Amino acid sequence: MQQSQKIAVVTGVSSGIGRAIAKSLVDNNWRIFGSVRKEADGAAASAALGPNFTPLIFDVTDKEAIAKAADVVKHSLQAKTLSGLVNNAGIAVGGPLRYLPIEELHHQMNVNLYGALRVSQAFVPMLGADKAYDGAPGKIVNMGSVAGKIASPIMGPYSMSKHALEALSESMRRELLMHGIDVVIVGPGAVKTPIWAKADDINAEQYKETEYYKILLGMRKKMQEFGEEGLPPENIGDLVRDILNGEKRKTRYAILKSKFLNFTLPLLLPKRMVDKAVAKRFGFPDKA
Repeated sequence: MQQSQKIAVVTGVSSGIGRAIAKSLVDNNWRIFGSVRKEADGAAASAALGPNFTPLIFDVTDKEAIAKAADVVKHSLQAKTLSGLVNNAGIAVGGPLRYLPIEELHHQMNVNLYGALRVSQAFVPMLGADKAYDGAPGKIVNMGSVAGKIASPIMGPYSMSKHALEALSESMRRELLMHGIDVVIVGPGAVKTPIWAKADDINAEQYKETEYYKILLGMRKKMQEFGEEGLPPENIGDLVRDILNGEKRKTRYAILKSKFLNFTLPLLLPKRMVDKAVAKRFGFPDKA
């Protein structure tokens, strides 16, 4: 490792946005430690990203595995600060909230919210909160979503997790001011990644006897269409690279196609008006 080389940890690098972030940073001469859940995924990522990438095998729900991975990074830092942590690992759980099994909501939060906090707690000392590390404080980038500001029907669990991640990020940024550690949230819209291709994983059959069944089937199809039409993950990777390099100074970035129409305008319009537009878009009967 070069003495001046910056080091970052990125979670969820097996594919999609995480892989694109790791590649953009590696191509910019960063040393990257990236989390995957399977040895085979780690080997594939290493082959694709080269010698400046090291896989870390852990699930963000496993505190002990995270601690072991943190020890690996700590040893490699040689008492220098970690320059970046990107909490990217996540899943999308869907279903009508009226009937949603609470266990599925717990799983959603355990990965997207508690997972980000577990990983942050493990690596914040290395980012500069522990003065035993020498160097400039690092940054945390939390991968949010447009859903963190605008909640969709049927995708309530996912939206809830991303709304909560917004609060986590803001509270943590203010708590870490005393250490000089910045916390930035990136909120993409639809991106061409496997998370959208997995829309069929949402178990519509458990809601077959409910009033939401046909709507849920239509929503799954629309999710796949959104993914096919979404931004390439490389756009997100390059944005995160620029944030970690200090070229971006905002606390939150929304990145999506047709940003004004799909993000800015819905936040400006009255909620009741947006309700009607969303109902029409997704085929919900509107009896209000």
